[in-house]
Amino acid sequence: MAKKVGIITSGGDAPGMNAAVRAVTRHGIFLGYQMIGIKRGFRGLLNDEFIPLTLRSVSGIINFGGTMLHTGRCPETKTATGMKRAVKTVKELNLAGLIIIGGDGSLAAGNAFSKHGIEVINIPASIDNDIYGTDETMGYDTALNTAVEAIDKIRDTATSHDRIFVVEIMGREHGFLTLDVGLAAGCEFIVVPEMKVDIQKLAEELKKGKERGKTSEIIAFAEGCGSSAEFAKKLEKLTGLEVRMSNLGYIQRGGRPTARTRILASKFGHAAMNLFNQGKTNVLVGITGGEVSSMSIHNAIKHEKKFDARAVKVLRNLSV
Repeated sequence: MAKKVGIITSGGDAPGMNAAVRAVTRHGIFLGYQMIGIKRGFRGLLNDEFIPLTLRSVSGIINFGGTMLHTGRCPETKTATGMKRAVKTVKELNLAGLIIIGGDGSLAAGNAFSKHGIEVINIPASIDNDIYGTDETMGYDTALNTAVEAIDKIRDTATSHDRIFVVEIMGREHGFLTLDVGLAAGCEFIVVPEMKVDIQKLAEELKKGKERGKTSEIIAFAEGCGSSAEFAKKLEKLTGLEVRMSNLGYIQRGGRPTARTRILASKFGHAAMNLFNQGKTNVLVGITGGEVSSMSIHNAIKHEKKFDARAVKVLRNLSV
């Protein structure tokens, strides 16, 4: 009888999850495994929600955002009782291991499962791009393109009305997405958790920009920096200029994955099953220097990805 491998998409959804499920399933079947989909993240292990995955059941999903397995957060698995139940279910299903597709919370869960003797491979899927051990997370490129397209449209209104816009970008703890959105959309400033902002100085710079004839100014504001609405109000008071706020919200997590995201998801899924088949488990699949790579989960969760402050200087130099 073929060994069974479970696939879970957990935490926040990210474009490309379906493409990764497809790749893991198809390559797993090619390698002789029986693939089992666990629904609604780790909650599926607690509520016995499973579906068999076949070559045909994952057909036609590569171009869809979200995840066919559904997802969610499961605080119960962070408790000893909840983890014990989840591990018991994995063993009762006779799974050889788990392929976990998700962000930093999923990585922590993968580490916890590995400590209970469950063989795990993590695939990094997050629009935040904040996972150590990979240059890029699956879904990041799609979210970046979505946000840039939205800001391009906001710029039209900002220019027409000679306004300043504060645009809130997703990223509770890190500003990787905000930085790249700022660079790609030609934003004048960014506000990120990694760098303290002097709002008085920022206000002065905005006024100088208007004096130089700038007809619009866009500030990309990471959600982890507090209330973007309050920030906009303070800027308006300090500058005496019209300042508006726009929160892009969950549109950044949805939508058809870009070609880059689909390719990354396919490579990650293929590599994950190769590593599993070779017995190289309890690792994170990633991409470094353009090549698919892997790193122990334990090592990945010990480190924090570095924020490139030099790129902020590039953004400011080009926004004059």
